[in-house]
Amino acid sequence: MNEIKIFAPATIANVSCGFDVLGLCLDNVGDEMVIRKTAEKGIRISKLVGQDLPLETEKNVAGVAGLAMLEKLNLNHGFEIEIYKNIKAGSGIGSSAASSAGTVFAMNELLGKPFTLKELVPFAMQGEKLASGTAHADNVAPALLGGFTLVRSYEPLDLIKIPTPSELYATVIHPQIEVKTSDSRSVLKQNISMKKSIIQIGNLGGLISGLHTSDYDLISRSLHDEIVEPLRAILIPGFKKVKENAIACGALGAGISGSGPSIFALSKGKEMAEKVAKIMSKTYKNINIDFDIHVSKINVEGCRILN
Repeated sequence: MNEIKIFAPATIANVSCGFDVLGLCLDNVGDEMVIRKTAEKGIRISKLVGQDLPLETEKNVAGVAGLAMLEKLNLNHGFEIEIYKNIKAGSGIGSSAASSAGTVFAMNELLGKPFTLKELVPFAMQGEKLASGTAHADNVAPALLGGFTLVRSYEPLDLIKIPTPSELYATVIHPQIEVKTSDSRSVLKQNISMKKSIIQIGNLGGLISGLHTSDYDLISRSLHDEIVEPLRAILIPGFKKVKENAIACGALGAGISGSGPSIFALSKGKEMAEKVAKIMSKTYKNINIDFDIHVSKINVEGCRILN
């Protein structure tokens, strides 16, 4: 096999109480990529459709992730990458992670799977480092492993895949505003109170337990961010109203997707997720902000081969 076309999914990071350690994978939102072997060594990005992003290998997250993987291999050939972006950069649903994860996933398939999916994560993290300055795994891990993933530790890297309840759906609304990752990081505090940390730890433990047992009430009670959301919410117009309306409509909970500006809600069942989508859309229409909206089942597979 010398060429492969893959789907690289969007992701939701943090999931309220899991800042930088928890993420989930979406099913019908993502990029498509074509990767092929070339006689020339190295990585070349030959086409990029849908976004105004650099084609230079060292300036593109896909190229950087691919190069990180090549450093571990002794190959007499290289790879060419075509990227068809459907995830907008800066949307908060893992645009850079999709490109990074998709590249290493496809290369691994073409090479006969010399690495496990977990072993691919550190390579993809190098793409994230280029994009945000931090080699975080809460987007690339679910993109590669599927479902919910917990980053138990970064040093050493320890990833745990969490079971996904069968009726869990995500609604994600992306207001057409820009929130720079640097700005969303700058509002965070380096020190937090013992009281807040105890609440956050309890919520994270509750969410993990609720996912394992398909306890939707426990999931709902645990989808609360005591530390990050109160600080970042001010960067997203209408956030408080969108969240309140989603929960009042029947969502299990809602919060900021990644560093924003996208807002996610989790619901039990597709019908409820679609109702939540309507009320979230109405909220932004009322304040005259354009948006994209997605309703998606949780993708338990991660990146997948199209042909």
